[in-house]
Amino acid sequence: MSGITELDELLSSMEPKLLAQEFVFCSVSGTLADYMSLSPLATFTEQEGLTLVLEKSLAQGAGLKFEGSFRQITLTVHSSLEAVGLTAAVSKKLADKGISANVIAAYYHDHIFVQSAKAEEALYALTEFGDLH
Repeated sequence: MSGITELDELLSSMEPKLLAQEFVFCSVSGTLADYMSLSPLATFTEQEGLTLVLEKSLAQGAGLKFEGSFRQITLTVHSSLEAVGLTAAVSKKLADKGISANVIAAYYHDHIFVQSAKAEEALYALTEFGDLH
């Protein structure tokens, strides 16, 4: 099953889902193997270090430093990795409400990490796309 590429269809059928857990972004030294016991949700290697996206409680338990906590909103529509404009539309919608959007695209879905304190507001804003069609 291939993902949807048409922007209007993506926006009208994305059905955003807010997860209960809080996540944090940590920059650490060492290799991914050093942190696998923390079950990172996502990782990315940058010149400055390894970024881990972890459940907040696991990062706290490991004594890792982080700034801010985030909630994950999954856009449940199967978006194609070649779709154009979804990230821009979602980011703009949230930016208009003063909410940061940290986007991770995976194979089937896009995942938006928003400040925990603004998560419900972000979810509501994203459901407005479905109301337009």
